[in-house]
Amino acid sequence: MSKQGRSPVKTVATNRKAYHDYEVVESIEAGIALTGTEIKSVRAGQVNLRDGFALIRDGEVWLQNVYIAPYRHGNRSNHDPRRERKLLLHRREINRLLGKIQERGWTLVPLKMYLKNNRAKVELGLVRGKRKYDKRRAIARRDAQRDVERALKERW
Repeated sequence: MSKQGRSPVKTVATNRKAYHDYEVVESIEAGIALTGTEIKSVRAGQVNLRDGFALIRDGEVWLQNVYIAPYRHGNRSNHDPRRERKLLLHRREINRLLGKIQERGWTLVPLKMYLKNNRAKVELGLVRGKRKYDKRRAIARRDAQRDVERALKERW
């Protein structure tokens, strides 16, 4: 731990596309079980969360389709870049998420991967897909906000 009692957090990857394509309702932190060469690639920032999602199967949460690049200095027993990885959550959290996912239209998507106290963590988002008009509305709102900020900045 650092001197202030807070744990140092280093963001490795963010899934900006998830915020564009989905409405994030809730987020939850999960640990991730990685092999030796995977954690080295994560520490080097060689992660892509863009097409990733999480499934709950047999009472366990699995992270699918997340790309962790093969470790450059690894040998022939290097890991498969897109293998499924087990996420570490408490049973209560898994059951609560399972109840919500069984409702229509909810999905678990990785929003961010980071190192906290030298351990890899994933921020999972409970999301619902945005419609095309919702995306357009969000873009218009963001552009309007940018214009307002620009006008205020020029005024001062």
